[in-house]
Amino acid sequence: MTLTSRERVLLALNHQEPDRVPIIFGADGSTAMLVPAYENLKKHLGITAKTQLFDRAFQYARIDEEVMTHFQSDFRTLLGPASSHCASIDGLNNTFTDYWGITWHRPEDGYYYDMISQPLQGASTVKDIEEYSWPDAEMILDTNGLAERARLLYQESPYAILGIHDGISSIFETTWYLRGFAEFMFDLASDLEMVHALLRHLTDIAKTTTAKYLKEVGPYIDVYRVGDDFGMQNGTIISPKMFREVVKPYLAEYYSMIHNMTDAKLMLHSCGSVRAIMGDLIEIGVDILNPVQIRAKDMEPEELKAEFGDKLSFCGGIDTQDTLPNGTQKEVQEEVQRMMQALAPNGGYLLASVHAIQPDVPPENVCTMFETALAYGQYPLSSK
Repeated sequence: MTLTSRERVLLALNHQEPDRVPIIFGADGSTAMLVPAYENLKKHLGITAKTQLFDRAFQYARIDEEVMTHFQSDFRTLLGPASSHCASIDGLNNTFTDYWGITWHRPEDGYYYDMISQPLQGASTVKDIEEYSWPDAEMILDTNGLAERARLLYQESPYAILGIHDGISSIFETTWYLRGFAEFMFDLASDLEMVHALLRHLTDIAKTTTAKYLKEVGPYIDVYRVGDDFGMQNGTIISPKMFREVVKPYLAEYYSMIHNMTDAKLMLHSCGSVRAIMGDLIEIGVDILNPVQIRAKDMEPEELKAEFGDKLSFCGGIDTQDTLPNGTQKEVQEEVQRMMQALAPNGGYLLASVHAIQPDVPPENVCTMFETALAYGQYPLSSK
């Protein structure tokens, strides 16, 4: 049988086997490529279209329709754009300030923008947190014309639709964007009142901004994507106990609102080793985990599938730390086949790279990744 991309994805996310393993490429920053990597790929494919940005700070490229079609990506994106007054940009000095008041600077020859000024880094009391000029949904997100765009994409496109909007979809991570990483870690150890003040404000802003977006597009999207990095290479950023006691209740509140406003599956992007809290994430409503960082501790795909695969779908798994940049095309092919064998039985797997593809990845390896998925991803899966 031949399915539409939307049918294929929905079957997989309902833990059924479609005709082939779905592919997700370019639906968000973590399934896309950095601009230099994408320029290399387009040159390899003979595509001359000018590259557009998906995200300024992290320099993710917006993947062209021609490229997504070439690799048979099963997703398209419904992006809720930022309001026009969200950022002030100093192009001469490679600097911009976002609506949070965070200033970002891109070093000469750098790939990314770094945070060089964080507005709550010097806060010392809860009063400082309360008196900060917090942005609101109107300032962050522009939904003008979004409902009609969503309806047309849903009715006229065969693709699964991933919903994502500019603005806050992370709560835990944004705390240290505003506060500074070291300062926020000290707060967790010594000043939980400050932590709860931050998390309360960020949860409220996440809820109002996301509600504004979902009010327009809720019936038309198949997956809604949030992002919050809870993991590092060797474990969670904070202890599972602290996560459960301090952070989890706010996430549960936010994710519950999302599920009440749309039937879309909830995809969480979280880098690193998050196995220790995976059960908690499932409990509070996460349906899909991205990017499945297989080089991180305790993130072996076979074990994740065995332990969580009946309740959780996986998106990612093709290693960007070693295999894609350093492997031969044969090694890339073997890894793609291994990930499909590990994660795709009984559905529940969307094939993608582990986060955005970096500039050190040869375009031939990108092509091999998707070509292998198309060649060997037919159900029933072959062990060859």
